[in-house]
Amino acid sequence: MEKQSSAANQSALATIISVFFFWGFVAASNGVLIPMLKNHFNLSQFQSQLVDYAFYFAYFVGSLIYFFWSKALGDPFNKYGMKKGLVLGLVISAIGAMLFVPAVTYDQYLFFLIGLFVIAFGFSLLQIVANPFVINLGDPSKGSFRLNLAGSINSLGTSLGPVIFGFALFGSPKSAAVKDIGMEAIKMPFIILSIVLLMVALFLAFSKLPSPKNEEVGESSLGALKYPQLTLGMLAIFIYVGVEVTIGSNMGALLETKEIKGIDHTQIAKYISLYWGSLMIGRWTGALNVFKMSKQLKIVLNILVPFIAFGIVLFFNNLREGDVSDLYMYAIWIVIFIIANFMAQEKPARTLMLFGLAASIMMIVGLFTTGDIALYSFMSGGLFCSVMWPCIFNLAIAGLGKYTTQGSSLLIMMILGGAIIPPLQGKLSDISSIGIHQSYWVAVICFLFLAWYGFYVRKLLLKQGIDYDTNTSTGH
Repeated sequence: MEKQSSAANQSALATIISVFFFWGFVAASNGVLIPMLKNHFNLSQFQSQLVDYAFYFAYFVGSLIYFFWSKALGDPFNKYGMKKGLVLGLVISAIGAMLFVPAVTYDQYLFFLIGLFVIAFGFSLLQIVANPFVINLGDPSKGSFRLNLAGSINSLGTSLGPVIFGFALFGSPKSAAVKDIGMEAIKMPFIILSIVLLMVALFLAFSKLPSPKNEEVGESSLGALKYPQLTLGMLAIFIYVGVEVTIGSNMGALLETKEIKGIDHTQIAKYISLYWGSLMIGRWTGALNVFKMSKQLKIVLNILVPFIAFGIVLFFNNLREGDVSDLYMYAIWIVIFIIANFMAQEKPARTLMLFGLAASIMMIVGLFTTGDIALYSFMSGGLFCSVMWPCIFNLAIAGLGKYTTQGSSLLIMMILGGAIIPPLQGKLSDISSIGIHQSYWVAVICFLFLAWYGFYVRKLLLKQGIDYDTNTSTGH
């Protein structure tokens, strides 16, 4: 019976993490869509950035609606089951993708923004349900590692999204110039996306996968907010998403400075790609903890997998850029990440604390150096950010019981940090006495808070009789 349950959980996990791929695929593909819409509609840079605002603001709106629905009528996903929540989110996102057809037909920028908003609104419901769903498919103390596995698939989506989407629109990534193919080409990728999302929804709807839910319907009170691990975790998620996005969003301006690279915007793609690829490197490594294997094999794979993932990132960049030899030096920072990962010992709170401190140190190194050392130090923030989300999420919802999905919605709401912290750093960089280089003190402050949360939340959970760090071992 236990074996059947374990097999069912593994099947459910494989299905759910496929959804994580689409989140990363669409979000990263926005980077290809933005310049195309900017040129077609003759938009200012600010107006073109409404693409990302529409996308990420939808997460906030979706979570806010869900939260107040739970407050007024009780948690719907506790009442009807998490599986139905997943199906609903997929259907909504599929509708949003199909809205790109009238957007192209009527040639209205607003329609594109509405389509992206609806896609992300559906994704927000998926996030609310899928994160605790993954955690509940097995030992809760190992939940962060299952989220790492899901996150690794998400990172694969972010790595492949721009390549596949760009190829669908413009042909070979080695093309010297982007083809003017017209807006009609946008229709087909999103029609295919809509169909795929609907197929996944149908599969889930008619599958016999476990659909964990609390027996209690839920309460109208804001019960989740009485848990300090959650309230502080909300701030941690806000800061985490903010720092992850701000490092990458401001890196283009950083690369243009003479003290770093002195290159123009046409030459920055491979560096931006490597930053986001850093998250894949870290998440693939973190995902190893999901699988049962000998201690010796795990040690070997924890060393090899980061470099395998690094090689994949280099491969895709080589397809686009040709020469990537200047990126080889980044292997030094990957070694630092590997050492920190071994020191973390697969413990969520310890991992968050150590990675927060390591990232803070790397940011400070970047602030007081120039050239490649500064660049790769800042870029390594992606390595240390890579496994923070599952650690924060797992620790924040620990012990919430029937308030788990309510707490999850509040955490997803805090994705709003990705829309707040990057402009804040940009505003600081506009001050002549600070500039873009020194504006990265924002990242230092963010990582220090995350390190503190990892340290403090363990004490909070111990008072409640929850000790993931002791119960989590280095081997299986």
